[in-house]
Amino acid sequence: MCRPFDETRANVLPNHSIISMLIRTVLFFSWLACSSTVLAHAVVTESSLAREPVTPHKATTVLLTFNSNVELSLSRVFLVSKGDVHQPAAVDKGKKPGEIRIHLPALEPGDYAIKYKVFAADGHLTESVIRFTVGGK
Repeated sequence: MCRPFDETRANVLPNHSIISMLIRTVLFFSWLACSSTVLAHAVVTESSLAREPVTPHKATTVLLTFNSNVELSLSRVFLVSKGDVHQPAAVDKGKKPGEIRIHLPALEPGDYAIKYKVFAADGHLTESVIRFTVGGK
């Protein structure tokens, strides 16, 4: 036996489906936005080397600013010199969140790098190298 077509019921189902789909879409994009923030690695957003070159024969402090806080106790920073010689660098916190200060000894003119492995406050490891030249070469 066929029941007569009920227009009011037919209109409820599509609206319910549309609302459900909109809610799922909003939840998905909210999750996506949150996860990209939470899962972000520590990325250098500023380096004092860009505006203040290292002067030969003078101890220097390099300031790196990251986009998140860094766990210094779990991080390592090295000065890399000619011949791929790695020397641990003294590091401490800067004045602002996400800043670290790297203390370099007096250097001869030449090419160097700062190699770092830092842990962001959320526990993600970031490893990179910043190359620089000490003047007078």
